[in-house]
Amino acid sequence: MSLLILGIESSCDETGVALVHAPDGQGVPTLLSHALHSQIEMHRAYGGVVPELASRDHIRRVLPLTEKVLADAGVQLDAVDVVAFTRGPGLAGALLVGSGAACAMAAALDKPVLGVHHLEGHLLSPFL
Repeated sequence: MSLLILGIESSCDETGVALVHAPDGQGVPTLLSHALHSQIEMHRAYGGVVPELASRDHIRRVLPLTEKVLADAGVQLDAVDVVAFTRGPGLAGALLVGSGAACAMAAALDKPVLGVHHLEGHLLSPFL
């Protein structure tokens, strides 16, 4: 069974959303669409990441980025089979935004939700 996986990344100072098609069996997953918003400029004046500002910016960005990714891929939200999110490590408030968005979408769609370890995501990304 092939899967459409919506992934949300919010562990620190970037909000990322991606849609991946994982084919049935041994096939190679395909990145259908992705969008990223960096907070580097926002934090520059402080000399580093301010966790509360990062969390608030994730709140503003996660749904518009999700809508963009789905629109760019020509996919409706209800076609998504699994919603994945970064479960840690990262900034607690930032992680809560991503997990909250993912869990809410998954619950609304009656689909499974999957928390992914941030470092495992980095290690597995070359296989996309």
